[in-house]
Formats: sequence, structure tokens, C-alpha cells
Amino acid sequence: MADAKIIDGKAIAADVRAKVAADVKRLKAEHGFVPGLAVVLVGEDPASKVYVKNKAEQTVETGMLSFEHKLPAETAEADLLALVDKLNKDPAVNGILVQLPLPKHINSEKVLNAIDPDKDVDGFHPVNVGRLWIGARSLVPCTPTGSLILAQTVAPKLAGLDAVVIGRSNIVGKPMASLLLAQSCTVTVAHSRTKDLPGVVRRADLVVAAVGIPEFVKGDWIKPGAIVIDVGINRVPKGDGKTKLVGDCDYASCAAVAGAITPVPGGVGPMTIACLLKNTVEAALIQKNIPALG
Repeated sequence: MADAKIIDGKAIAADVRAKVAADVKRLKAEHGFVPGLAVVLVGEDPASKVYVKNKAEQTVETGMLSFEHKLPAETAEADLLALVDKLNKDPAVNGILVQLPLPKHINSEKVLNAIDPDKDVDGFHPVNVGRLWIGARSLVPCTPTGSLILAQTVAPKLAGLDAVVIGRSNIVGKPMASLLLAQSCTVTVAHSRTKDLPGVVRRADLVVAAVGIPEFVKGDWIKPGAIVIDVGINRVPKGDGKTKLVGDCDYASCAAVAGAITPVPGGVGPMTIACLLKNTVEAALIQKNIPALG
């Protein structure tokens, strides 16, 4: 394995959380309020339960208020919408996150669109999508925000870089492209139907892999010295009856060529909750018409 710099997502996420905690203290001292995050969990999905627990713990650790709402799987859509409406109107709640996936009888799009855009800390509401694309102040999805921060630890000024985003989802690919355009990158959004995908990736100074296929991107696709941000989290068999987590990049071969790369686990993953907390502070600032904190 060559000299690719390993981008330590855990350490950088800790820095983001420390900045959030400092901002929370400042808001309390200067403006007399503490931001609050409400997380809604419907049902008993094991992964979601762990994720929600981690979110609540980290919210409290940064000095913010945490409001947890755990509802049974059979909760009616109307009852969930009524809770969202109540949280929209609650001044103590600055951020609302409804944990996905929701049970099949509930229309996720309807629920997410019912969240006040200024409290939409996931950044999924169409209003926030529009604000992001026109360059207005907005709440941006957490995973692309974290990915951008990781890339900027290697190249603080991304302007002029040729960036390729592999994947066109509403959660990662599209907002990632928008964030990179805002940084004055030249952006290509590639996907499973892109002609000569390896050739397209090979010209990139910055690659963001968010395609959801284990070890899909190979080392010979990577331009020597490129920055590689691997968003994929895929569980694959290890061969001993156990499983392991791998990314969308074949780590060993990509790390042998890249200038810097995120590992899986320990890269983009830890950044997602850290950026959720960052978004909660930003949501509070937007609601109270306070400029962004330096």
C-alpha cells in the first residue's frame, strides 16, 4: 500500500462536535437560548434504534436539548403527521428529524414534506433542495456536508478541481454536486449508465463514491494523487460466517494510487451525526434570524 493520506473521519467529526458545543455556549451566553433537536422513531428497526440513541447522546454532549419520540410500528400516518405539526409549532424544538425507514403504511415523502423547512435538519425538504441549488442559506443533507468537510481538510480551496460524483441520489449525489459547484469545482455526476465510467473517473482530482455497490471503484480508475471520498457503507461476508463493512471503493487498490482517501468504517460515517448537530445550530440561527457564526 502506498502513501495515500488516510482522512480520519472520527477525529474530524470530534472537531465539528467541539465547534458545535462552543457555538451552543455562545448562543446561550449572547442570546439566552439553547438549541433543541427532536428525533422521531417509528417502530423497532434495530439499526435505527442504535442510530437514534447515538444522536440523542451526542446532542446532549454538545449542550443541546434532546427530545426523543418513540412510536409503535402500527402508529397511523395521521398521528405521525400530528406529532410533526406539534413539533413545528414548539419554539423549544429547532430541529426535527424523522428517522427513516418508516413502516410501509406511512408515506415517507408526505411526512418529510410536512416538516417546517427551517427545522428540516436532514435537508430533504424540497424548499431546502431549492435553496441549496440557488445558493441561498439552507439546511443541507448531512452526509454530503460531512464529505465536503473531509475533502477540505486535504484541499481547503477546491476551486478549479475536476470533481466526479458517482451516484445521483437525492440524499447524497445531487446535493454533493451542488455543494461542489458552490466551491467552484467542475462537476460531473456519473452513475450506472455512464459510458466509460472508469475513464470519466480517471480524469477527476476529487472522487465522491456514493453508488451503493461494495468495492465498485477500482484503483486503476483513480488519477494518481486524487482525493477519494468513499460514502458507501456495505456489509459483506468475511468468509468465516461473519461480516465486515466495506465502502464503494476497493480500498487497497485505490489507496495505492490516491493522494488521500477516507476509510470505511471511520471516514464519512462519523461525520453524518456531527453534521446533524451542526445543522441543528444552523436551524436555530435561521429561525431567530441570527447570522452564521464564524
